[in-house]
Amino acid sequence: MSANPAKYDVTGIGNAIVDVLANTDQDFLDTHNIPRGGMRLIDQNDARSILEAMKQTTMVSGGSAANSIAALASLEGRGGFIGKVAGDALGDVFRNSLQEMGIHFPTNPLRDGTETGRCLVAVTPDAERSMATFIGAAEHVSISDVDSDLIADSAVTYFEGYLFEQEKPRAAFVKACEIAKQAGRKTAITLSDRDLAVRQRADLLAFISAHTDIVFANEGEAMALMDKDNFDDALREIGALAPYVIVTRSGDGSLIVDPEMSVHEVAAIAPEILADTTGAGDAYAGGFLFGLSKDMSPEQCAIIGGICAAEVISHIGPRPEQSLRQLVKAAGLIEA
Repeated sequence: MSANPAKYDVTGIGNAIVDVLANTDQDFLDTHNIPRGGMRLIDQNDARSILEAMKQTTMVSGGSAANSIAALASLEGRGGFIGKVAGDALGDVFRNSLQEMGIHFPTNPLRDGTETGRCLVAVTPDAERSMATFIGAAEHVSISDVDSDLIADSAVTYFEGYLFEQEKPRAAFVKACEIAKQAGRKTAITLSDRDLAVRQRADLLAFISAHTDIVFANEGEAMALMDKDNFDDALREIGALAPYVIVTRSGDGSLIVDPEMSVHEVAAIAPEILADTTGAGDAYAGGFLFGLSKDMSPEQCAIIGGICAAEVISHIGPRPEQSLRQLVKAAGLIEA
């Protein structure tokens, strides 16, 4: 992918969020105004009070792009991450989690009183997950956080669409793209959310056309970005935006539009048990980019992505519990 070998396969830039899970009951949801089965954004005071009220919590670092890099790490790929946490206990949880997976995380903590972002997940006895999310420090990624050496040494830099709406992170994206281009590296973005694609349509189209080589979207996001009611029309137009466009279709697999505008259709890989679809797209992107960084074909990249997604949706939580590398090896896609 570049004349010079990359030290890192993929570096992600995204929200640094800690998922805090606890078993609760309906009274807990009512007391803290958490919508059952849904999510609401909360401020720092609510985040503190809800966290204090949660008992026997489990904490796992999360965030969409970070989940993708975690999948890459499980494939034994070399990953980096740029994202903002505070210099607090939850920031340490996030940092330690990434470092335990061998992910390079050089971003300095925020020390202005804003706390680390968190998604407080209340799990009721029927296994329903209800969430209250405080973005916190995560949205404060800025140009100063862009590690030039890390970006230049990464085969692909991967941007989380959720951060695109904030002015400072968007400027950081552009800076990272400039560094990557100068170094002969690739850039990728995930659209993250259909409503975001609607709100930011014009700016996203301009950013993708000017700066990115790879776009990830699901069907709804692709149609929203291109303002189309017909998926085939949306695929044709979004496919012209970047050299590689990957559209995931849940149980119907994925479609890849390559630099020649050829469309490759790859079937989904069904999990043995469907437990929780959270993080499926993140895992798919991590697997696809791993394959791309190793110069595999689009179909091979998509199969690896499908294997990663199938593992993640077979259990609760967005991070892999089995070695993804062993699963991909068993499928005959890598030798060791």
